[in-house]
Amino acid sequence: MAAAEAMIGFPQAYLESKEVKETSSLVTELCRHFYTQGWVSGTGGSITIKVHDASIPKPDQLIVMSPSGVQKERMQPEDMYILSPNGSVISAPSPKPYPNKLPKCTDCAPLFMKAYEMRNAGAVIHSHGMESCLVTMLNPQAKEFRITHMEMIKGIQGHGYYDELVVPIIENTAYENELTDSLTKAIIAYPKATAVLVRNHGVYIWGDSWIHAKTQAECYHYLFDAAIKLHQLGLDAASPEHGPIQRAIHSQNQTESTRRCIVLDIEGTTTPITFVTDVLFPYARENVGKHLNLMYDTAETQEDIKLLRSQVEEDLRQGVTGAVPVPHADEGKDEVIAAMVSNVEAMIKADRKITALKELQGHIWRTGFQCNELKSVVFEDVTDALEKWHSSGTKVYIYSSGSRLAQRLLFGNTTYGDLRKYLSGFFDTTIGNKKESKSYKEITETLGVDDPSEILFVTDVYQEATAAKAAGLEAIISIRPGNASLPENHGFKTVTSFSQI
Repeated sequence: MAAAEAMIGFPQAYLESKEVKETSSLVTELCRHFYTQGWVSGTGGSITIKVHDASIPKPDQLIVMSPSGVQKERMQPEDMYILSPNGSVISAPSPKPYPNKLPKCTDCAPLFMKAYEMRNAGAVIHSHGMESCLVTMLNPQAKEFRITHMEMIKGIQGHGYYDELVVPIIENTAYENELTDSLTKAIIAYPKATAVLVRNHGVYIWGDSWIHAKTQAECYHYLFDAAIKLHQLGLDAASPEHGPIQRAIHSQNQTESTRRCIVLDIEGTTTPITFVTDVLFPYARENVGKHLNLMYDTAETQEDIKLLRSQVEEDLRQGVTGAVPVPHADEGKDEVIAAMVSNVEAMIKADRKITALKELQGHIWRTGFQCNELKSVVFEDVTDALEKWHSSGTKVYIYSSGSRLAQRLLFGNTTYGDLRKYLSGFFDTTIGNKKESKSYKEITETLGVDDPSEILFVTDVYQEATAAKAAGLEAIISIRPGNASLPENHGFKTVTSFSQI
């Protein structure tokens, strides 16, 4: 049947198609599995999956939902509800004899539809797993669940081991459908989230497909359980080193008492400009040809070349000085590398803050750190400050034009040792230009603070401080040897050492 025909009322033949039947069977199979995990016991919890059909655009695909108030482990495919893309029921199951209740579509339907509409999900899981309920009780005032430096975080979309996972928590209501508004607000406020916790209740989790949703659900429940057990041991799941839970210390300074996060620039703030200009940049420039030649056939290097070629093409259109055309791969490896070397040297000389260059530099520096040819430098006051902030419960992040890989390498290989244990996450220019206020708004949303003023941004660049301030962040300018001079009457607080913060 053609996709166009399916969209005009969904003929009965399509409702009885292989795709619909397989999806209904899949819902029952998954619910039986989730029952063994304790996620859908006592008729609680629910699941919904879109009917995958390559001939129909995802937003227009049919939706299968489980019924309400039934033993989830005993459901059969014929017990499922079939909904149109806009959430209208177009096929309902037949009643079953006593003691079964009259069929009713899940009370979660309005919430499921929000995940479909706002996140283009392919499946949504609602779990009543004990860990998803208890984790919201650890701190009754908390509006978020946070955890970092756990391997299973890598199973959550858009997250890596070093990242901090943030899941919004909404308050429970007497009836499931009354949660719709608060869940909608949470989805808007946390654009990177793929789950929303409901206090004393459970969790909603979605993914691009049923496999993605199931994988993430398993990872979330693992992380919730880990956080509960860490809490029982008096350890902080949101701390990179999972040290003892820090109790709040009341400060006479209102600004400091409301400050939850500190975001640090690197060059001229934590690290001397000379280390970047006289050590890192020359190392990358001198080793780019060698690196490309040795790693040319790897997927990582081919992706680096692809990104750089795209950037060079844009530079050529804009008439950027130093840009030279990059031959296609079939014109020869040596020719491609020679052009790449020429472009990279020109970009480094011009101190270009572009993602394509920073990604390649990070990969070159990784080799240097691994071979002990590089050892990064931070100002002597940095380590003590990081340790102090960490001990006080303040989360510290890095925002630099260098790639996240380069940032992790720099702080993981300093003359003071590995400082990553004090850091909760890393941001680079993939989140936006450092001189644009929208980048700091994106960071604010990612960190999930109630107010952007709860974030302190420290940088040596006036334009970056101005952009951060425009986004509502507190901003301080770092005065270090070799930093550029500031405009008169710039209006920002300045520090010459982190000990002054």
